[in-house]
Order: sequence, then structure tokens, then C-alpha cells
Amino acid sequence: MFLTTLLLGIVEGLTEFLPVSSTGHLILASSLLHAASRLHFDADKLALFEIVIQTGAIFAVILVYWNRIRETVIHLPTSPKARRFALNVVIGFLPAAILGVKFSEAIKAHLFNGYVVATTFILGAFVILWAESRQRTHVRVQTVDEMTPLDALKIGLAQCFALVPGTSRSGATIIGGMFTGLSRQAATEFSFFLSIPTLIGAGVYSLYKERSHLSGADFPIFGLGLLVSFLSAWLCVRWLLRYISTHNFKAFAWYRIAFGLIILATALTGWVDWKD
Repeated sequence: MFLTTLLLGIVEGLTEFLPVSSTGHLILASSLLHAASRLHFDADKLALFEIVIQTGAIFAVILVYWNRIRETVIHLPTSPKARRFALNVVIGFLPAAILGVKFSEAIKAHLFNGYVVATTFILGAFVILWAESRQRTHVRVQTVDEMTPLDALKIGLAQCFALVPGTSRSGATIIGGMFTGLSRQAATEFSFFLSIPTLIGAGVYSLYKERSHLSGADFPIFGLGLLVSFLSAWLCVRWLLRYISTHNFKAFAWYRIAFGLIILATALTGWVDWKD
């Protein structure tokens, strides 16, 4: 139980903010580890556990950018720069929030299978390679403070693709930002900021729907998973910010292709029930 909690927390923390789809990795890890039985959870409670460790990852982003968040809130009444930044985050958040509430159940019913996840992993890889091939000649926004509301809306619409399993929320927003004209650094940072309301909103909504499955006896496991996810996400976010200062995202594209083939293999052989 202890080891399974640690591993799932680490998987969530390391993959939530990379363009590789944390959902796909958690499904595979949970199945291969037989996580529900090892944690003494049923499927509904395992879903709750995954929401909790996702929350831990969000806390990591909040910590990394705490000074920027605090200054924005403090200066909202007086600073046009702070108001523009906050408005951009809200605009970027709304499209996926609206579509997620409306279509989440249909997506889970029809698109959660290994073939869809594998396809989106591999197609996403080629989109990343395409975005990187044009990055040098199409950058017009170097920092998040230079973004316009239209830029934010375009990235928000790109985030909607992440409703399809395997796409990756981070991948959709980062690569969507690069196609919009943001630098690699600006697109990555805005993806981080956008993750805060998006994932907190999704978590609160999911917790409300699954509240009947909450039990005080599960809090130690939930708390450990949240802590491990928080720590691994904090390390990952800090590493990614350093990485993109000297590297591009092509390595993640090739990783997505390899992982997509693994998903196909597990789906074809029946090792993993991706639909479940």
C-alpha cells in the first residue's frame, strides 16, 4: 500500500506539467500496479485518490509562482498589468471549463480506450515536432505580460483538445501557445498559470460529484499521496523551467511516440483495460 501510494504520487507529480499526459500514465501505472486492490480502494475511490494527488501537483505550481500570484492579487485594483494578466488567465480557463462540464461524461463513456489514447499520444508528438520546426520564425510574444486577450483565448481553445484522453493538458496549452506566437518560455509559464484554475476547478467539481465515497479512514493514504505528488511536481516544474531555457520539446515528442506504442501493445494484449 505504502509503495503504491508513493509510485502513483510520483507519476502524477512528474507528468502533470510535462507535455506527455498524466492521465495516460496514471491509467497504465494504476493497472500494472493493481492500485485499487493494493490500496484497498474500489474504482470510485481510486478516482478520488487521483484527484487528490492532482491537487498536490497544483500546490507545487502555486508555491513556485507564489510571489507572482500574490503580487497580482495585491495590485489588481491599481495595476493595468496585473488586471490584464488576471483577465488572460480567466479567458484561457473558460473554454475548457465550459466544455468539460458539458461533455465530460460523454468523453469518459466513448473516448477512454487504449486506441484513442495511443492515437492522441502519437498525433500529439507530430504536432510538437511541427511546432518546434516553426518556433524560431514565428515568435512575437516573449513573456506572459506581452500576451493579449486574443492570445489567451486561442490557448484556452487549444486546451479544449486536452479533454480527449492522452492529449495532455500541458501539451495542448504549451504547443497551442507556441502556434499562437508565444516563445517556448512564455507558453510554458502561461500553461502553468492556466493549470491553477483549470485543475482546481476540475478537482472541486469531481470531489463534489464523488463526495459520497469520501471516508476519514482514507485520509492518511490521501495525505501521503498528496505530499508525494506535491514534492515531485515541485521538482519537475523547477527542472522544466531550466530545461526549456536551453532545450526544445522534441525529446518529449519522441517519448510520446514510444509511449503511444506501449499503450497499443497493452490494449491489444489486454494487459490494461483502458476503457475501465
